[in-house]
Amino acid sequence: MANWNNLDTLSSYKELVKTAGSVDLTKSMAGESGAERVKNYTVPMACGLDFNYAAKNVDEDVLAKLADLAQEAELVDKYAELYNGAVINTGEKRLVLHQLCRGQLGNDVIADGVNKRKFYAEEQKKIAEFANKVHAGEITNAAGEKFTTVVQIGIGGSDLGPRAIYLALENWAKANNTFKMEAKFISNVDPDDAAAVLNSIDVAHSLFVLVSKSGTTLETLTNESFVKNALKEAGLDASKHMVAVTSETSPLAKSSDYLAAFFMDDYIGGRYSSSSGVGGAVLSLAFGPEVFDAFLRGAHEEDKLAANRNIKENPALLDALIGVYERNVLGYPATAVLPYSQALSRFPAHLQQLDMESNGKSVNRFGEPIDYVTGPIIFGEPGTNGQHSFYQLLHQGTDIIPLQFIGFRNSQIGTDVDIQGSTSQQKLCANVAAQIVAFAVGKDDENNNKKFAGNRPSSIIIGDRLTPETVGAILSHFENKVMFQGFIWNINSFDQEGVQLGKVLAKKVLAHDTDGALAVYSDLLNI
Repeated sequence: MANWNNLDTLSSYKELVKTAGSVDLTKSMAGESGAERVKNYTVPMACGLDFNYAAKNVDEDVLAKLADLAQEAELVDKYAELYNGAVINTGEKRLVLHQLCRGQLGNDVIADGVNKRKFYAEEQKKIAEFANKVHAGEITNAAGEKFTTVVQIGIGGSDLGPRAIYLALENWAKANNTFKMEAKFISNVDPDDAAAVLNSIDVAHSLFVLVSKSGTTLETLTNESFVKNALKEAGLDASKHMVAVTSETSPLAKSSDYLAAFFMDDYIGGRYSSSSGVGGAVLSLAFGPEVFDAFLRGAHEEDKLAANRNIKENPALLDALIGVYERNVLGYPATAVLPYSQALSRFPAHLQQLDMESNGKSVNRFGEPIDYVTGPIIFGEPGTNGQHSFYQLLHQGTDIIPLQFIGFRNSQIGTDVDIQGSTSQQKLCANVAAQIVAFAVGKDDENNNKKFAGNRPSSIIIGDRLTPETVGAILSHFENKVMFQGFIWNINSFDQEGVQLGKVLAKKVLAHDTDGALAVYSDLLNI
């Protein structure tokens, strides 16, 4: 069994602190030395991707101390305990098994008397069979007509990950003739969200996927009622237009209100659930089960790399260690995720939840307060849009904010236009290359308004094209990065008590059980 200790008690961390400020990117990334760094500071990822960290404030000395930290903190051992079925979620006393949805890395995991890998695989098989029947017209609406649209109703992890992946693969699927059904998403309890989606679709030819593990999520059940009312007003039987993704013990599991129910369990956290039926149902319906299977394969291949003890052969572990170095040694408060791919437009939003809900903790795994900072603020937008938005602060603001770029050599659609001597994709790639060097090296100028201090660190994940496999690998990379950082900080990355208090108070407001400031705000909002 691995030992769980606070970061500031580790001797390797104390040695790491001594290296603060030892690498100046304005020098190490300039000229020929910069060219050599770019060539040498790359770690292969799965599915033909590469993680390049040349523009990070590390050198061989820092990397050696990061490797010592990984060894002393027993990070790979803790990962092995996780995928072999240890109770890693100490807050809720649960296993953490989202990787098992896409493949098995270690021993059989038996929980509640069930082989969990077989359970997840069987549920995905059920989803695949259902999706194929929908696509073949064997499951239809009451008029015997094919469903043309799938609408996911869920919030948080039931929305952000699946929505980000759908948008990531929509153009790819159309270009590769695997696009089956348009997907829409309803998440916000704001009635304008549901109304906007319902006004944009033909409800008679729409299939709705209700996602709630507990079957009691207030926002999701409210939106379900909104949708059911719309179906009723259209003269349709809602039970012929809805399926559920839930747990076997929820009130939705055996309800006649749904055409079918697909199951997950408490060992799959919401923000880690895209590999389960939460993502599987909507993505299999939208693109076909084969595409979702390819996504799972990419994620599983990247999961395998996370078990490597050599940090230079383990991209997620290396990324995590560098991130902790930036947060705890260099004192940087945030990280910007900057995909130079419009298809990944909602990926930063998903990573906000993944990272900030997981590692936004101030007590350790045992409930004891800690004396060091943990998860950074995560934000981002796709390039080149972000360049015309918040890059001013990134380049010349008073805070240094590490950057994580994602870029591809080719577009998903495979066609482009040559304009002024270069294609659109070449212009996109030119921008990301320019930004990495501009952030690192900066520019001197007698006019301080035009001076760029540089030494602003970044990494980039580079691939040939965004595909189902590479989307899966990228998702796995960030999930495992967050996991490793939680291990380093000795916190529980798999519960989210921070979202509960607001829910409790909201229920008090709706029950008119309020006093003090809560009562006044309720009156101001006319509740």
